[in-house]
Amino acid sequence: MSPVDPIQPADTAPAESTGLLEVVLARADSLLRWGQANALWPLSFGLKCCAIEGMMATFAARFDLDRFGLIPRPTPRQADLMIVAGTVTVKMAPRIARLWEQMPDPKWCLAMGSCAISGDHYRNVYSVVPGVDHVIPVDVYIPGCPPHPEALIEGILALQRKIREKKA
Repeated sequence: MSPVDPIQPADTAPAESTGLLEVVLARADSLLRWGQANALWPLSFGLKCCAIEGMMATFAARFDLDRFGLIPRPTPRQADLMIVAGTVTVKMAPRIARLWEQMPDPKWCLAMGSCAISGDHYRNVYSVVPGVDHVIPVDVYIPGCPPHPEALIEGILALQRKIREKKA
């Protein structure tokens, strides 16, 4: 009487083996980039109407950003993505820079809306920074006034592609 395999039922024969090992090969850096791209933790930095009409609507149940691996974080020390939505003022710029410095590397930034990208209607006002890229580096620009939630999702997908395709 032969010993019975606890995983295989006793009345069936074991599956035939091909003799080849089935191995999945992947480079560690590509595996790491895949994980980074599919588990972004955003820090939402909503400054004006883009935050309410575009960003918060996208984070609601209808668009379900959890399926993309986006889980909002309450602190910059746990975030790796900053979403800047709205007009960046001169008074707010140092705070954005400080939060950016507190985020661990690697980190990314999305500029959402015409005001965050260029200052838009307010670009010639003395108290407005003509784009958040004058304060911190921006990886993806999402145009619109305000951008639709679908545009933010497309920007997130573009950032995920950029992270996955990044060369070591």
